[in-house]
Order: sequence, then C-alpha cells, then structure tokens
Amino acid sequence: QVQLVESGGGLVQPGGSLRLSCAASGSTFSSDTMGWFRQAPGKQRDLVAAITSGNITKYADSVKGRFTISRDNAKNTVYLQMSSLKPEDTAVYYCRSGVTPTIWFDYWGQGTQVTVSS
Repeated sequence: QVQLVESGGGLVQPGGSLRLSCAASGSTFSSDTMGWFRQAPGKQRDLVAAITSGNITKYADSVKGRFTISRDNAKNTVYLQMSSLKPEDTAVYYCRSGVTPTIWFDYWGQGTQVTVSS
C-alpha cells in the first residue's frame, strides 16, 4: 500500500517562501517519477512540477524560475521549494508518484494547504 504524506503548507505573504515535503512509503521511490500537483477552489488539479528517477525536472510555465523540485532517495522524500509566492499560488498541494511526468499512479496524499495572502 503506497502512502504519500505531504507537509509544510501554511499562510505566507506575497513574495514569501515555503518548502513542501512529501514522504512516500510502500513504493519503489527511487525508480519513480515524483510530482507536485495543486488544486485551487473551483479549479482542476494541475501538475506544478515533476522530477524523474534520473533527476530530470519539469515545471508548469506559471512557476518556472520560482519553484524548485528536488528529491532525497535515502529519505523517500520529495520537496517543493517555493519562492516569490503570489496569491494565485494559493491551493491545496498534493504529491504523486508515477512512471513518467505524464503517466501517474492512481493514488494521492491528503494534501497540504498553501495560502498566499497579506
């Protein structure tokens, strides 16, 4: 049974930073592609960033240059460093594992809320 546990969300002012973490268990973490998705109220859940087992990264255009995804295979953990946060980054952030940045396994963590507001 794969479990994904996200943490690190919170309330931050515009221009601020946060680092999200996702701890995975029950999976072949080191060989998986890992990704961060987000869902704002009334909107679909979209891919924000992904990192392959070979550390190739992919980002949504809206976060390029501001967000950085990384992974620590020894800890089975994937991170999302978010900087220069904007109100439009407000959403629930979820991590997910998969085969490639376009083929994902069908399970999710509980998510972590990120709110960017003054």
